[in-house]
Parts: sequence; C-alpha cells; structure tokens
Amino acid sequence: MIDNLRDRAKKEDRAVAWLYCDYNAQQEHTVINMMGAILKLLAGREIPDEIRKAFLEGTRPLFPSLMRILRTMIASLPQVFICIDALDELPASNIPELLESLREILQEFPKTRIFLTGRPHVMEAIQRYFVGAVVISIFPNLEEIRKYVSSRLREGFWLYSDMYLRTEIEEIIIQQQAGSSQWIALLVCRTTKNFYCTNKNIERRCN
Repeated sequence: MIDNLRDRAKKEDRAVAWLYCDYNAQQEHTVINMMGAILKLLAGREIPDEIRKAFLEGTRPLFPSLMRILRTMIASLPQVFICIDALDELPASNIPELLESLREILQEFPKTRIFLTGRPHVMEAIQRYFVGAVVISIFPNLEEIRKYVSSRLREGFWLYSDMYLRTEIEEIIIQQQAGSSQWIALLVCRTTKNFYCTNKNIERRCN
C-alpha cells in the first residue's frame, strides 16, 4: 500500500511519511523520535535550518519546537499522508501522546490523511482520539502465510529436508494465525475521493 501511495502521491506533488513499529525496538519508539522521523521523511533532503543548527550544536530540539517545525513543514505541502504500521507494537504508555500529537496535526491541517494499522486491543484508543474514524478489519491470507513459512524453512536445508517436521511447524504457525486479525484505521477518508489503496474492497468501503 505504501508503494502504491508513494507512486500516486509523487505524481500529484503530495508527501508521504510512513513508520513501522517494532516490538523489539520499543525503547527507540518514543513520541519525539517518531514525530522526528515523520519530519525527516517529509523534509527529504531539505532539512529545516532550525533542525540542522540544533544537531550541529550537539543538541536536539525539545518536543514543542519539533512539533512547531513539523507543522510548518506540513503547511508548506499541498497534502500529507502519515502512515503508521503496527501501532500495537508501541509501548502502551506512548500511545496516548502519539495519538494526541496526530490529532492536533489533523485538527490544524484537515487535508492531512492518517492511516494506522494494529491489532484490535488498541482500537478503543484510536476511536477515543479520532471520533468517526473508519475502521476496517482484515484477516490473514493463510495460503500466503504458508508460502512465506515454507520459503523461510527452505533456508535451513536440514530442516526443510525433514518433511514431517516441516509440515508440523507450518501447521502450528497456520493454526496460530487463523484466529488472529488486524485492523486498519482510515481517518477522515470519507471526506475525499482521492484515497489510494491497492485493496479494492477497502477502497469501496472508504468511498
């Protein structure tokens, strides 16, 4: 979806910032780090002078200064898409501040589009900060998971050659995934027809 969105946005002079949350890197996923990463992605090679000066002096801007620079950057762009994948991988204590920061951006810049994905247990927080957010459930394609697991097992030749063990591992993983689901929160997408997504079922829902 990100590749599709970036290709479309590039043609129409729009900016896309995307982040993937990793459970194994929770200490790095502070709100200031995430918003700083969004600023960096939106800025591209044109790093704002204030940020460049701060780092040259060996300091980092405080969060309010960072948010002010980010808002200035967003204001200079025709439209911005912010995509955050696997929100549930963030430390629970960081989620409210992140959502509040995103809500402030959305309130000031209504043309901004925010896409969030995660497991169901953080859905309540999303809906509390973004009333009216469009939430779409998606379920894993078990055949695709099977192919992926098989390809990874193939990397260990001794394991892949043991058909019984390989099949048992595949089935255990498939059974664990069969009952899981993920959701996508598509914020304010009802207000625009310029929503891009490779999944036609999702696109129809949002239009």
